[in-house]
Amino acid sequence: MSAEERRESVIRAAITEFARGGYSATSTEAIARRVGVSQPYLFRLFRNKQAMFLAASERCLEDTRKVFADAAEGLEGDAALHAMATAYQRLILHDPDKLLMQMQLYAAVAAAEAAGDHEFGDSARAGWLRLWDDVHLALGADAGETTTFLAYGMLANTLASLGFPAGHRVWSGFYASARPDA
Repeated sequence: MSAEERRESVIRAAITEFARGGYSATSTEAIARRVGVSQPYLFRLFRNKQAMFLAASERCLEDTRKVFADAAEGLEGDAALHAMATAYQRLILHDPDKLLMQMQLYAAVAAAEAAGDHEFGDSARAGWLRLWDDVHLALGADAGETTTFLAYGMLANTLASLGFPAGHRVWSGFYASARPDA
């Protein structure tokens, strides 16, 4: 396996481990074990634990951008909105590690910012700006639509993170917003 392939394996493992344990409680040893490499080898690929966390976080945001872009391709307005909402529902319900990694990112940013460390926040804000811009363009550059769409996304993140199953009544408003006939 090439170093780039191994790096990709580490990012995937880091997403899983950080999603489940958060930044502070996740050890680089656990990531190394999941990948099947030594801990010193991890540090040949990433300078430290923070770099692994940032790579995992950036990948999750980038994957979400890709899900939205693929869903909205060739569509405009409400059709793009509904396609992106449906695609995001599938992502967070069927790939919970990506959702949990996003939530861990927000917690890590809050903790780091409170301690005066802005690297997590700078990375997360840059990723969110790219996400905002992509969604904003797909929705016809309408700030209200973009805000509403992303607000529903955060609601979906919260509901899924709290463990509400897909058929639970608290999801009804979110599902209604994603139905083409709504």
